[in-house]
Amino acid sequence: MTLIRHHRLRLSAALAAVLIAACAPARQATEPASAFPRQAVEEVFATGYGGIKEKYIEPVVIGELAFEGLRGLGSIDPELSVRRDGGEVVLSVGERTVARFLAPKEGDVQGWAELTSRVSAAGRLNSTDLHAASPERLYEAVFDGVLSNLDSYSRYAGTVKAKKNRDKRDGYGGIGIRFKVRDGTAWVTEVMPKTPAAQAGLKRNDRITHVDGIPVEGSGTREVGDRLRGPVHSHVTLTVLREGEAKPLEFLIERSKIVPPTVTYGFEDGIVFLKISGFNQRTAKSMADMLKKARDTQGDRIKGLILDLRGNPGGLLKQSIKVADLFLSQGNIVITRGRHPDSNQHYLAKDRNLAAGIPVAILVDGKSASAAEVVAAALQDRGRAVVIGTATFGKGTVQTVLRLPNDGEITLTWSRLIPPSGYILHEVGVLPTICTSGASGKGRDLISRAIEQRLEAEAAWRKAGSGDDERRQDLRASCPSERRRDSFDVEVARRLLGDLVLYARALSLSAASTAARF
Repeated sequence: MTLIRHHRLRLSAALAAVLIAACAPARQATEPASAFPRQAVEEVFATGYGGIKEKYIEPVVIGELAFEGLRGLGSIDPELSVRRDGGEVVLSVGERTVARFLAPKEGDVQGWAELTSRVSAAGRLNSTDLHAASPERLYEAVFDGVLSNLDSYSRYAGTVKAKKNRDKRDGYGGIGIRFKVRDGTAWVTEVMPKTPAAQAGLKRNDRITHVDGIPVEGSGTREVGDRLRGPVHSHVTLTVLREGEAKPLEFLIERSKIVPPTVTYGFEDGIVFLKISGFNQRTAKSMADMLKKARDTQGDRIKGLILDLRGNPGGLLKQSIKVADLFLSQGNIVITRGRHPDSNQHYLAKDRNLAAGIPVAILVDGKSASAAEVVAAALQDRGRAVVIGTATFGKGTVQTVLRLPNDGEITLTWSRLIPPSGYILHEVGVLPTICTSGASGKGRDLISRAIEQRLEAEAAWRKAGSGDDERRQDLRASCPSERRRDSFDVEVARRLLGDLVLYARALSLSAASTAARF
């Protein structure tokens, strides 16, 4: 009986302390400051909440979003719940109320960041699961709750994932190989040109058995990759087995900044073939280099160019604008419109047309998205290229990245993409001039038939307003979105580029549509 009474007294004292802290934010009793970095946690949430309030594409009420974030604590411990009671935020464990806090004003970013930290601290005192959770797990739970109320492209990435995102965008410290782990070794599948691995003499089909003296056997692909990466100018030692060599080879390689290649080049029967797999910080330069290479090596033998954007998920917007600029002499490329002043931009061509006089066909499919759609829409609307394939993904929004004090990041939607002809790209995508959905045949008939069908659909595509969701979905259904991997679309492009009369007719459809502005 004495123990029960003593427990109740302790609980009442703890509750009183939390209630006092609600009225006097500077005081918060219980666990040592070193156990839960309240100030650091508060700073992360203040930065995140402030960025969302300032930059999200639509106006937000930060109090409502932060409250939904607090409810996300339930993803760590389902027994935890948060509710509003008048002007208070109430924290409960099961049926038991453990703390009450005065709610800040709805627009008070710092106040809600402080409250998020305090509620989290109080929750840790009453939940074993939350107490055991790292600050990183806390950020993930809260920001997932916040961002789930915005749109599907706004998301949080923790410290580790954010670093990988930055590496993908900006490059990373590495040696420049691709590999697969099997049979206890890492088999080199590609050595990127002009990288430390290439300069050191590493070759395709080499088998890496040790990294810095540590065996690869028993390690997965991710673990080996993490060991190969490191700070720029640092060194890594590889032990390699090579066919024809009696003894293992050892390579001491200095890491450098590696930006994965995104552009591949080919030339056959007068057609330049360029495929872009994504848009990182070197995509436009790679494209420019390859266009110059084609001009210098093939000259008058070039009959046309196929730009393959199938399966391209997008990437850096400014890189897509620079790629489009390589095909244009002047005029509009894309407009972005959002709520923040910096999100409203009008991008124009700067006369970098390295493909002047070359007929261009662009291949797209249902996985061509975002920056890939910017290129396809710009060149189509400007009458510079004929687009072949299926309706594209329809991601017509731009995201900005908010870097947080914990080195995590929030990817936040902040503007919409408007192609030169003025239609709404988001959720409708780019309509190909020649639709190949479900097609697998060959010949000129398909091209001619596709052009005839395009005439009516073209005008409707650009007149559907952003609020007419049903109409926009009907338009997408006219050329169903598919993933296209086979050579059929390439063959259609080759046939079109080989018939300049037919090509000019197809091109005129896109050129005429540029007058359909809002």
